Order: sequence, then structure tokens, then C-alpha cells
Amino acid sequence: MHRVADGSNGYAIAAPAVTTVVVAGTDAAFPVARVFCVGRNYAEHSIEMGHNPDREPPFFFMKPANAVVQMDRLPFPTQTRELHHEIELVVALGEGGRDIPAERALDHIFGYAVGLDMTRRDMQAAAKQAGRPWDMAKGFDQSAPTAAIRAVEEIGHPAKGAVWLRVNGEPRQEGDLDQQIWKVPETISLLSGLVALRPGDLIMTGTPKGVGPVEPGDHLEGHIDGVGDLSVSYDG
Repeated sequence: MHRVADGSNGYAIAAPAVTTVVVAGTDAAFPVARVFCVGRNYAEHSIEMGHNPDREPPFFFMKPANAVVQMDRLPFPTQTRELHHEIELVVALGEGGRDIPAERALDHIFGYAVGLDMTRRDMQAAAKQAGRPWDMAKGFDQSAPTAAIRAVEEIGHPAKGAVWLRVNGEPRQEGDLDQQIWKVPETISLLSGLVALRPGDLIMTGTPKGVGPVEPGDHLEGHIDGVGDLSVSYDG
């Protein structure tokens, strides 16, 4: 018979730590429940990935909560020769719900952040070619670097504004929040029709054009007007 470990508060093993994101300007931490990502939500990015830019029903994929990290330096991921950057607006939910009407969706948002959906592009391409899931191309360790969350009370609900990413000071990605195919209220409404959303859920809302490779030693700087900045370097 297995014994419950001492100090585990009744769990069979020690409970995992809660992943959190700093809330800007406060001493509070935002606890992350789940991370949902919207695929191909900017038309020009859809084109550069070889897909139709028309307004098609959105699709979603997920990253583990502990893929979210707030670190200035990261180890370069294993099992890839083609790591790609994808700069994104991150929505942090303060309230959950199911079948949320789009006109009420903004009431469920706690705040916003700048995030990176890092992708093992070669692994993703191989999985697509084989008709297999590509979870490990998106949901690997430390695949969602995220800046501090800015509360709605501070910044409101940004619906337009520049989104850009630089690698070693060179421009890579450029776009605007108003180029999103599915706007934030629509995204929340549609996602809540698939799953019951929870307080603490994060939604990464897609990336503009210009995704590209990251090499060991590279320094990434991301920015979204009205939301903030993100800076991370990969060990060489």
C-alpha cells in the first residue's frame, strides 16, 4: 500500500506549484488556469503559412499552464532546428462562463499582456505532413514567455494599435490589433461555446505576419501599443 507523502496535505504526491503572471503596478500575481491559442487570426500570417486568408471559423489549440514563463533568459529548446517566434496579444480572464454573448465578453476580462507563442516549426510541419497532432510543436516547456498583465482598469480594452517584434534589433513582425480576423469579444464567445471558460484562463489571440526563425543567442523584443513590452534572450 502506498503512503501519502508527509507535507502533501492529503495528496498522493506534493501538489504542483501554481503558475502565475505578475500584475503590473501591484504586488498581486495572476494564477494561470489554462492557455488557449487562436490559430491563423491575421490574414497576412495565414497567407505566409500557405492558407486561405478569408474569414473562416476559428480553430483553437492549447499550451500547458506551466508553459507560461516570465524570464529574461531562456534555454534554447531541444528537438528543433527551426524555432519560430509569434508575438501575440494575451487576454487574461477574470471571470469564466459558458456560451458568453460577444456583447458581454469584455466584462469577463481581467487584463491584457504581451506574449510569445514559440513554435517548433519543423516539428509542426512534420506532424502536419503525417496527419498527426502537433501538441509538442506548441506546448513544450517555456513555450509561452509572457510579460506582466495590465489590468483593464488601467488600460481599457485595446482594439487597435501596433504589434511588432524585433530580433537582435532588426524588425521581423509588424501588424495592428485591428487586423485580427476574429476580434477579442468574438473569440471569447466562440471559445466559450466549446468549453466552459474559467477565471485564470489565458487566450493568445494570434500573430501578425513576419514569423521567422530564432537562433541560440538571439534577443527578442516585442511590443503592443497600450499593453506593454516583452524582452527575452535565448542562451547561445
